[in-house]
Amino acid sequence: MIVKLALLILFFSSMVAVGFYCRKHSTNVSGFVLGGRSVGPWLTAFSFGTSYFSAVIFVGYAGQFGWKYGIASTWIGIGNALLGSCLAWIVLGRRTRIMTQHLDSATMPEFFGRRFNSDALKIGASIITFVFLIPYTASLYNGLSRLFGMAFSIDYSVCIIIMALLTAVYVIAGGYMATAINDFIQGIIMIFGIIAVIAAVLINHGGFTTALTTLSQVSDPSVSSQSGVFTSFFGPDPLGLLGVIILTSLGTWGLPQMVGKFYAISDEHAITKGMVISTFFAIIVAGGSYFLGGFGRLYSGIIDVKVDGYDAIIPMMLESLPDILIGIVVILVLSASMSTLSSLVMASSSTLTLDLIKDNVIKNMSEKKQILCIRILIVVFILISVVIAIVQYKSSVTFIAQLMGISWGALAGSFLAPFLYGLYWKRVTKTAVWFSFLFSTLLMIGNLFFGQFYPLWLKSPINAGAFAMLLTLALVPIISLMTKPPKRELVEDAFSAYNRMVAVPIKEDLGE
Repeated sequence: MIVKLALLILFFSSMVAVGFYCRKHSTNVSGFVLGGRSVGPWLTAFSFGTSYFSAVIFVGYAGQFGWKYGIASTWIGIGNALLGSCLAWIVLGRRTRIMTQHLDSATMPEFFGRRFNSDALKIGASIITFVFLIPYTASLYNGLSRLFGMAFSIDYSVCIIIMALLTAVYVIAGGYMATAINDFIQGIIMIFGIIAVIAAVLINHGGFTTALTTLSQVSDPSVSSQSGVFTSFFGPDPLGLLGVIILTSLGTWGLPQMVGKFYAISDEHAITKGMVISTFFAIIVAGGSYFLGGFGRLYSGIIDVKVDGYDAIIPMMLESLPDILIGIVVILVLSASMSTLSSLVMASSSTLTLDLIKDNVIKNMSEKKQILCIRILIVVFILISVVIAIVQYKSSVTFIAQLMGISWGALAGSFLAPFLYGLYWKRVTKTAVWFSFLFSTLLMIGNLFFGQFYPLWLKSPINAGAFAMLLTLALVPIISLMTKPPKRELVEDAFSAYNRMVAVPIKEDLGE
């Protein structure tokens, strides 16, 4: 217990110290929200990765989908690395940085407002962002509470309050730069932690080969009549697995807290380096988490998922580890959760301030007042999410994946297609953007309250979210071609950002 407490105190102290160290970077809105658009590749890449992978992944998704698909769940981590990280950097990184700076937009809703010349779109996007980031935040606390309860026997409410309070302190003090530096520290912990945990769990089962052989002998007639299905290449349900890969990988392209990382990139070289670092990070952390979860069925004799829930699988796998490793795991999940939480509160509070309150509620809002408002809303957002997390726990609604699926489905379904096409295609119309917003939010709200009436393949929020993203990607260009085109001068101004001439060294261009 002394070792575990010492690790916690060291971890928390370093996070708070970084927050106060970075106060000098948060004296204006650009510095507080985007780090002055001067964040290097390592910090940006780790910030992208740690915001991507949280306790939701490590405890919720890894446990649930490892149980459902066995070792094949590792494909989810590979998809996260290649599609959710690498391709996202290639397709979105440079264009996002260029156009958002040209349009002087610091948030995704502000991008929509200026790219399509519509304050209504900006306000609608900011409301969607604020509302649907809350359930995602609540799910972070849930996963953390499981491990804290296992390691320290601490009440769930205390875990939530400690984590929320400390995150609020360093985000309010240091803004984006504090979150980026802390994300880097937390990312290092996550990499070494996941490797150590996988090694320990496999050693407890006689090594990789023995553990895999034992898993191949596990059967579940309710899932498949075939033997060895949990060690097969694509698992017992390839289509279901594909839906999870799409939601958790393609979904990052439309999440405000993820895309916002590209706004802050410092220079051209940071994009290439950031892509490589981010992909490497995702392969280890996401691939490792799902690979670990794939062995969850080895504990089927002591876990009843109908009673304990999927979220109990990973904590049960870790209970037999040495105290020092349990301490590392707790720090690992704390790192993952606090980094994601800091990104969520920054995205939601800055969006609400800059896109809804500024100019609409308070006219002529000075930078000092904007920063103060963002800081106040960080506290408000965290308080709301804490209350929801506690109520959710008391009402025995404990499935992390469901909450995250609804949040990701609504946000990514609403924003992915309009944002992607808005960066590349001049013909996108406001009508098509509104369709994407309304269809995805209504679909996911309906799934939450009336999911039992949906077709079988849409009952799952995971599948519903994937469906929303794919359908809007297909229909936004069709609706755009069928509706009145945007004003030519507006579009040409936005895309003129890509035509500005810059000088480059001869090693990059031989010239004539």
